[in-house]
Amino acid sequence: MQNVHLLVNQLESNFLRFETTNHSVSVGSVGWHIEHSLKTIDQIITACKNSNPSEYQWHFNFKRFLFLSIAKKFPRGKVRAPKIVRPEGEINQKTLAVSFSKVKENMKNWESLDKNTHFPHPFFGILNKKETEIFLVLHTKHHLMIINDILA
Repeated sequence: MQNVHLLVNQLESNFLRFETTNHSVSVGSVGWHIEHSLKTIDQIITACKNSNPSEYQWHFNFKRFLFLSIAKKFPRGKVRAPKIVRPEGEINQKTLAVSFSKVKENMKNWESLDKNTHFPHPFFGILNKKETEIFLVLHTKHHLMIINDILA
């Protein structure tokens, strides 16, 4: 989870530019991409913490294998974020500060979770702890690249 911590810090470094937009890159602002990334991390970690490791069963998923193991990145504009991780309402410094605090708190104790901690991803199927970390890194990097392009 160390890599995710570093990526959260990179998201935080763009905190003050949350209102910046560039519609040729994305309809979402920098703040939208930060908030979406934080909601995704928070929701997934919460789902993993609430999972029952004894219920985890690995199944081959070609899309998971392709994107998490081979491509190691996500194409832009091909998938719409599930409603549960789409930011709603106003995004401002206060809401972002609360989200950063919540995510950092939720990330604590990740290392102590069982290796079969898991969550159901709508595209990649059931991801265990290791696959979840890989997904969170790739997903956060994906949105950091969008943020960097918005700011360029």
